Amino acid sequence: MSGIVVVYELDKAVATRSSPGVPGGEERPVHRVHAAPAAPGVPAVPGPRTLCGKDTFAMATARWKPTEHPGEPWHPAEYASVVCPDCDAVIET
Repeated sequence: MSGIVVVYELDKAVATRSSPGVPGGEERPVHRVHAAPAAPGVPAVPGPRTLCGKDTFAMATARWKPTEHPGEPWHPAEYASVVCPDCDAVIET
């Protein structure tokens, strides 16, 4: 599965509560997992659009690299329930 970069479409920022003395943070849960072709000449950077046509600009690049996990799905297993069905269909064809 060369040339594919996994990217995360994140939910809007949600402020998290913290204990006194502990600074609050922001948590951005993964809304959808997409696949994008790698940018030309830069295999770890996604191109401008996912396989389903969404803009990758505001998406986070996953650490998961399909080429490092032969025989496994193109996406991290823990996000199987939020995989983009359109990206998945393009990869499976």
